Amino acid sequence: MLNPGLPAPDFELPDARMEMVRLGDFLGRRHVVLYFFNKDHTPGGVIEAVEFSDRASSFLEHDTIVLGVSLDDCMEHEVFADEQGLEFDLLSDTEGEVTRRYHALKEWEAQGMVKLGVERSTFVIDKTGVIRHALYHVQPKGHAAEVLSLVKQLGNS
Repeated sequence: MLNPGLPAPDFELPDARMEMVRLGDFLGRRHVVLYFFNKDHTPGGVIEAVEFSDRASSFLEHDTIVLGVSLDDCMEHEVFADEQGLEFDLLSDTEGEVTRRYHALKEWEAQGMVKLGVERSTFVIDKTGVIRHALYHVQPKGHAAEVLSLVKQLGNS
């Protein structure tokens, strides 16, 4: 697990428009809420994404952007973002490399096969690239409001 006080692992992933998004691009400019979710179009995925989207302007008021990451591909993210009217970027980590670096990728065995899944996790990363909050095993409902209150404690500097 990653803990507060550690540098956030840098990454570069494509968004729904297939444009590359790099964590390092936000250093010195914005705080980042990086959340990992299991899959587009799932009940929990919809709840969490809509709640973050509903607060997107509040996050921006606190110099913070929200980035959602799952194993879904860019086209799936594009459809999901359009259907839900999302106001933030979804990033595609089809190989699970970044999800693994943030300790949010879990393996389990079912019917003799090893399967991969994402453990809902959220990281609040400050403008210097340091993890200020690392939340694992999160519940989708009400989570965005909880994270917004954590971001408000960071201030705009």
